[in-house]
Amino acid sequence: MKLKNPKIIDDISTLLSLVDKDKANDKSIVFTNGCFDIIHSGHIFILEQAKSKGDILIVGLNSDISIKNFKSANRPVCSELDRAYVLSSISCIDYIYIFSDDTPEKLIKDISPDILVKGKDYEGRDIAGSKYMLENNKRIELVDIIEGKSTSSIINRIKKFN
Repeated sequence: MKLKNPKIIDDISTLLSLVDKDKANDKSIVFTNGCFDIIHSGHIFILEQAKSKGDILIVGLNSDISIKNFKSANRPVCSELDRAYVLSSISCIDYIYIFSDDTPEKLIKDISPDILVKGKDYEGRDIAGSKYMLENNKRIELVDIIEGKSTSSIINRIKKFN
């Protein structure tokens, strides 16, 4: 059985139509992205902060293939549809879109959010879509993170039990 939720948008034209309606209603659009492989408090903390920056929070979710390309062949632990379904239960998220590119840059350009949010661990690092955001007078916000909270640290703790 395929897990479904109206927050999970599976085609870009539908997502862009929703975003256009929200913008026409003077809603500010916030975008963030990630793998969200094993949801933990660090994820929730960042998502809640992202939502506080605007009205509509869109999460770009890395597809299974894109994760394998930059993490490892053993990741993700949870499938993209499972990860999207778990994210869809989080109240601060409005829309979830699974993208297969290596970065969300094209998706950011398509959506043209008002605010791009990443964790402060990205300070001094290249952020996909940042050039587009700055060229179009859009904001990039780096939000606090909870140190030591990561999917990799959870996986490493699990491995110690085996």
